[in-house]
Amino acid sequence: MKILTPKALRKGDVIGLISPSSHCASPEKIDQAVTYLEKNGYRVKPSRHLNCIDTNPLIADTQKLHDLHEMFADTTVKAIICLRGGAGATRLLKKINYDLIAANPKIMVGYSDVTALSLALFAKIGLISFSGPMVATELYQPTPYTEEHFWGMLTSPSYALSLNNHPEHPITCVNAGLAEGRLIGGNLSVLSALIGTPYLPALHNALLFLEEINEPAYRVDRMLSQLDNADLLAPCKGVLLGQFSNAKEITPEEEQRLHAIFTHYSEHAHRSIPIMRGLSCGHIKNFMTLPIGGYCKMRISKTNDFTFGAIEPVIAV
Repeated sequence: MKILTPKALRKGDVIGLISPSSHCASPEKIDQAVTYLEKNGYRVKPSRHLNCIDTNPLIADTQKLHDLHEMFADTTVKAIICLRGGAGATRLLKKINYDLIAANPKIMVGYSDVTALSLALFAKIGLISFSGPMVATELYQPTPYTEEHFWGMLTSPSYALSLNNHPEHPITCVNAGLAEGRLIGGNLSVLSALIGTPYLPALHNALLFLEEINEPAYRVDRMLSQLDNADLLAPCKGVLLGQFSNAKEITPEEEQRLHAIFTHYSEHAHRSIPIMRGLSCGHIKNFMTLPIGGYCKMRISKTNDFTFGAIEPVIAV
């Protein structure tokens, strides 16, 4: 498959905003995010149906697809940032004009439910997109760490070569080792919903990264067992586990359950691949922007010494 590497952002570029998943109940956050992007030297173009609310899936999907296609077709728009996650993006996958997007590759940023779009774009046309902060969830008031990774990843071809975890996210080695491969992943529940469809990229020789929120340990277990039963874990070259945070603080008992589950599936893979926990990605304030489809390398030691970064460009000059 030919890999499509989007061009880096430059000051003065136009950033388009779309809402392929849920709407935002606090419109003032959108205004704050627009102000933030403009203060950083960019022009902002909201899509026609940004933050529209329609309970009829047919109408809602028509609006979302219109905006997605229009933003990719617009040659003045150099990057597209999604509004927020939630639900709805998976319904769009069969109706997307992938040829149009392949002819107009550009940056697209989003995570959570937007995982479906990112994985589909890489599976169908090889476009590298970015799991990163969104308009109504982070960019209206981003933390310094989130800012650094967001702008660094989207503007500097060399930034992705070395990605550092946030200090508040301790790293745990599950299996030590060194590996490289295409970085594939995102939200676990969304990724697992794509199993058996043409919208999940091949995980053979991939570095798989996963994050989740509001899912108890037994549901995480169920989703990982689905990946395992579909023979999708064993072919991976390495696994990076992000933050599996809940709305409430995870209890010590729940943390023990999660650790036991992750250890079980690392052993169940029947291969000695590097597996780490604690990557700064997920539904958290401080998280790194990750290149979905980028060719990356990871190393984790038994003493929890961790290095991670791209070894090929994920953004073009």
